[in-house]
Amino acid sequence: MQKYIYISNDIRNKIVKGVYHANDQIPFEKTLCLEYGVSKMTVKKALDILVAEGLIIKRRGAGTFVKDLSIDEIERIAVKNQFRGTTALNPDKKVRSEVLLFSVVHAPEIVAKKINLEPESFVYDIYRIRYIDEKPSVMEQMYMPIDLIPGLKKKTLENSIYEYIESELKLTIQSAHRKVSVRKATDEEATYLNLEPGDPVAVAEQVAYLDTGAAFEFSTSVHRYDEFSVELILTRD
Repeated sequence: MQKYIYISNDIRNKIVKGVYHANDQIPFEKTLCLEYGVSKMTVKKALDILVAEGLIIKRRGAGTFVKDLSIDEIERIAVKNQFRGTTALNPDKKVRSEVLLFSVVHAPEIVAKKINLEPESFVYDIYRIRYIDEKPSVMEQMYMPIDLIPGLKKKTLENSIYEYIESELKLTIQSAHRKVSVRKATDEEATYLNLEPGDPVAVAEQVAYLDTGAAFEFSTSVHRYDEFSVELILTRD
């Protein structure tokens, strides 16, 4: 992960989690350079991302501050932050992937239906395990249209696919529809996730969308019961 992306993810997470509150001053760029061990240009690029997202503002001669965000805005950011992926949500930890399967196939019927593909369309078929600080956390089965997400390679899958989509392809991930259920782990899942036979797992089925409205992912992820949480925001019209 590029350093400026890492820094923007870290500061964004601190805002969402309330480490930095509305109107709090972000440390000066010189301090951030020392904290993250990077150049002033790298820090500037990271802060510019957060300025563009509307999370912080720069006041000439005073410094950089968290915007006075409304409750609705904080909720929107918290929800959107869930769809940045495992790497972005854990900037202070080592995240890596072990790729079990990577191939190009005709979209299975359920996949074509979920992400609105024409019959016989080709998709990536991706199966991988994600580790956080060398502890297996989640098994992911993912399908993505090759014409919408071109150029995926195994090396990309070993890191962050979402970072590749936004940084390399210059696409914007907007939202996802997710259904979560709980069941017992299969023998294979228990082995890969280092669980006891019969331990519970959380299963998240997801369709993810770009800001164009195009669905780019249908996935099923199986999470360790002690490594998974989901934030829900309920509103009443």
